[in-house]
Amino acid sequence: MPDLGRLEKVDLRKAWLSESGDFTPWLAQEDNLRLLGETLGMQLELAGQEEAVGRFVADILCKDLSTDSWVVIENQLERTDHSHLGQILTYAAGLEAATMIWIAPEFTEEHRAALDWLNEHTDEKTSFLGLEVELWRIGDSPPAPKFNIVSKPNDWAREVRATAAKGERTERKSAQLEFWTKYSEYMSSKSKIPCQTPAAKHWMNHNVGWPGMWLASITSLWDSETGKTGPEIRVELYMSGGNAKKHFAQLSEQREAIEREVGQQLLWYNPEEKQMARIHTRRPADVLDRATWPDQFEWLRKNVELFYKVFAPRVKALKGGDEV
Repeated sequence: MPDLGRLEKVDLRKAWLSESGDFTPWLAQEDNLRLLGETLGMQLELAGQEEAVGRFVADILCKDLSTDSWVVIENQLERTDHSHLGQILTYAAGLEAATMIWIAPEFTEEHRAALDWLNEHTDEKTSFLGLEVELWRIGDSPPAPKFNIVSKPNDWAREVRATAAKGERTERKSAQLEFWTKYSEYMSSKSKIPCQTPAAKHWMNHNVGWPGMWLASITSLWDSETGKTGPEIRVELYMSGGNAKKHFAQLSEQREAIEREVGQQLLWYNPEEKQMARIHTRRPADVLDRATWPDQFEWLRKNVELFYKVFAPRVKALKGGDEV
């Protein structure tokens, strides 16, 4: 029989004495924001701590690089209270953030219900997320943090409302949302690569902690090899922003080695008129062909993991990597 340890819950105050002096600086570190982002399916990049909003100060301000939107994080080391709920609403208005994240060790039923009500009565561009934070250890091991989502938007219902309001509820939109929902479930059971929240779009980003670039799974009506209409799926490394062209050029210098490691020729796309570039692989497949979804999921998973293995060390070594 294996010798198994026993999980022991640790008092948060043993690791963090205060919210502003200990917990907020800890959470603002890159690795810890990445852990939070993986829990939520977001790619979080720190923009500032103790960000002023009128007479108040928001704990952490981030950018979700997968959606290019602002995220406000408000922390507590005690059970949720009305004061912090009011602060979250103030920050949402003052910073025009798309996502408000409230973190505490315990949510009262009233505050959980308040977040649920806000998510139900705001549009699809605004989200209120409640997370309970815990610390666990085995024996004498260092305590490990764990985030549990207690309140989040009903993404399916929101997508239905949003697309119906715009007259966009088509068969393909419905299939895309169902495809990514099932793909996300498949990935969570088969892979360590996190997925973005499913939506009725032709892409799903994977939050791998590379500011300015990310991996994406794509289902498209455009054949990127022939440049003509034709359904395909693809996996790509996507670069965006002021450094996109520079990073694409640096990776292009390694093209032969990269394609040798991937085991195939890749498509290198770098349009002059856009501040973006991508490197991808593709194959014919149609999101409407539900019978082939398991095969599509597996192809996407293998290539996402392969791209991460091949590109991760190169991305970290890029010149100007602190700006990536």
